[in-house]
This record gives sequence, C-alpha cells and structure tokens, in this order.
Amino acid sequence: MERAIKSFMSQESAGGILLMIAVALAMIMANSPLAGVYQGFLDTEMQVRVGSLDIDKTLIHWINDGLMALFFMLIGLEVKRELLEGALSSAAQASLPTFAAIGGMVFPAGIYLLFNYGDPITQAGWAIPAATDIAFALGVMALLGSRVPVSLKVFLLALAIIDDLGVVVIIAMFYSTDLSMLSLIVAGMAILGLIGLNLKGVTALGPYGVLGMILWIAVLKSGVHATLAGVIIAFCIPLRAKDGSSPSESLEHSLHPWSTFIILPIFAFANAGVDLSPMSFGDLLSPVPVGIALGLLLGKPLGVLIFSYIGVKLKLAVLPDGMGWRHIAPVAVMCGIGFTMSMFISSLAFTGDGKAYGDFARLGILVGSLASALIGYFWLSKVLPEVPTSKEKSKGEVA
Repeated sequence: MERAIKSFMSQESAGGILLMIAVALAMIMANSPLAGVYQGFLDTEMQVRVGSLDIDKTLIHWINDGLMALFFMLIGLEVKRELLEGALSSAAQASLPTFAAIGGMVFPAGIYLLFNYGDPITQAGWAIPAATDIAFALGVMALLGSRVPVSLKVFLLALAIIDDLGVVVIIAMFYSTDLSMLSLIVAGMAILGLIGLNLKGVTALGPYGVLGMILWIAVLKSGVHATLAGVIIAFCIPLRAKDGSSPSESLEHSLHPWSTFIILPIFAFANAGVDLSPMSFGDLLSPVPVGIALGLLLGKPLGVLIFSYIGVKLKLAVLPDGMGWRHIAPVAVMCGIGFTMSMFISSLAFTGDGKAYGDFARLGILVGSLASALIGYFWLSKVLPEVPTSKEKSKGEVA
C-alpha cells in the first residue's frame, strides 16, 4: 500500500487527479443531504488572539487567505527561479510565452465583459477567466506521458507562470479594498526587513519565516489580499548562497508536495461545492457563467494564438524547437483550464452585493475548465506522434 501511494505521488498527473477528486466530492456533498454538513464545516469560526491582535475568520477564509498564501509563495519562488535561471531568463526564451500570456488574459476578459457590459456588479468578475491553472494544465498534459516534447512543456509552464504573475498584479490593483495605513506601514517595514536579510546574504529560512508571518498578518489587516504576502516573501529569499546552494529552491521543493497534495485539493474542496438545486437551465445560460465559460474555452486559445502569431510575424518571438502551430493550438486550449486561480479570483470578485453570483461563477469555471481540459487533451493526443510499442522497438532494432 505504501509503495502504491509513493508511486502515485511521483506521477506528474497526480496533482490534477486529486483536484478532480476534490471537485467531485465537493459537488456531491453540496448537492446531497450532506449539504448542511458541508456548508457548516466551511462556516466554522476559527479565532487566533494575542493581546489586541485578533484574527477571527471562518474556515473557508482561513483556507483562501492562509493556505493560499503558501501556494502563492510557491508561485513566487517558481517565477523568481524561471526569471533568473530558467525558461524566462533571456528575452529570446521569454518572448513567445509573454506574448501568449498577455493575449490569454486580454481576450477572456474582453469576452466576459461582452456578456456583462450592462451590469456593474457582474463586471467585477472580468478577471476570472484570465487565469490559467498551472497544476491542472500540466497534469492534463502529463497524461500523455513521454509523447509530449520538453519544449512544449516548457512553453506551457512559462506561459502559465507569466499568467499567474499577471493575476498577482490584477489582485493587487483591482481586488484590494478599505486600506489601513497603519497595517500598510507595518507591512512596509516587514518588507524592508526581508530585503535587508537578502542583501546581507542571510540564507537561513527561519528569519524570513518570522518576518514573513508579520508581513502576512499586516497585509491581511491592511485590505490588500493576504496571498500577496506569499509572493513578496518568495522574491526576498535568496536564489543562490555563496556556497552554491539554493535556499529558494530548497523551500520550493519542500512546499511543492504540500501544495500539490494538500493545499490545492483542500482549496478545491472548499470552493467547488456549487448547489445546483435552486438553478435552472436558464441560469446556466446567464451572463456570468456563459461569459466565464466562453472566456476560458474560446478567449484563452484565441488570445494565446493571435498574440503568439503577432509576436512571431513581427520577429519578436520564435516557436519552440520542433514545434509548429498545430502543437501550440491544443496547448492554447489547455490554457483555458483556469480552475484554481479562477476560483480564487471569483471569491474576491463576488462579495457583498455580488455574493449571489458566486455559485454562477463557479459553475462557469467548472464548465469552461472541464471543456478546455477534454478538448485540449484529445486534440494534443492527435497531433503528437505515437510512442512505439516494445514489439515495434524490437523490430526496429533487428532491422
């Protein structure tokens, strides 16, 4: 049993499979006699109080503000590594995924606003279909195994990372409210402390953890979304120490299994439970779910392909080695898998007067992401060469 679990966790597709299980479980519970248990679990109050510092939130807020800060820290560590040493470290490497990511954010937002232009409340969800879920998209691609060229995986990874960086900027600019100047000052001092640790060459993660916790609390209380603290902490941790070791990569490797097998499945379970009982077929065709689903399914691939084509034609970007547009197209469809990041943005977009649209948004995300995953997978499987069987390999060797 232990060997089977280790084997499953070593598979690239394992994270995507767990996310699908979490989504299915949430949907089943939300639409069964267990719906009250499910909602009551998410509404459980959890309070941490030290003197005058009081953090009192429901469980779902602890998940979205706390656990997801660790996920965003992992995103920040990946972005920093790719910018300094990886697939985004040179203009030539970064140009095509940058063009693709920009198009992949602009077009879905445009399609969503096309369906929601007349309602100022639903317009707040414009960024929901602009995000790509790295774990889910790479998990679907991983189902094709060794048939997928490394260059195509790198393209999707780089595109998704730039996409997530864009989402971080969007959250900071458009989804922060009721700012507290005192909390922002404390956050600024914590950031200066983190930068100071980096400049002094401190490689021990403990001091970064202490200041990082102060930063997270300050950002949480400031009105800026707390997950941004995770990205800031990640960018302040040194990539390389004087002895050649990498504190940043060490933390990244430690966080990765926690993110893949615990944080993201918990987030999916907490946010994907849509109660379908009060909804009609007409609700499914209302502007919010249609705008999100079509933004993901049509806007993402159109934006990625059109902007990539413009970049290549202007000689500002080049296609990956050995790859043509017939390979890029199904990958562009896979970028419409916006699950985790889209769910997260929807939780920020539809609050207060717009809270009633939250279920509609999640429904649109599920439909658009599932359709993008299925179409992208089967399309890519058709354009990639088949892996020769062992019998065919032996015939080739004899010949």
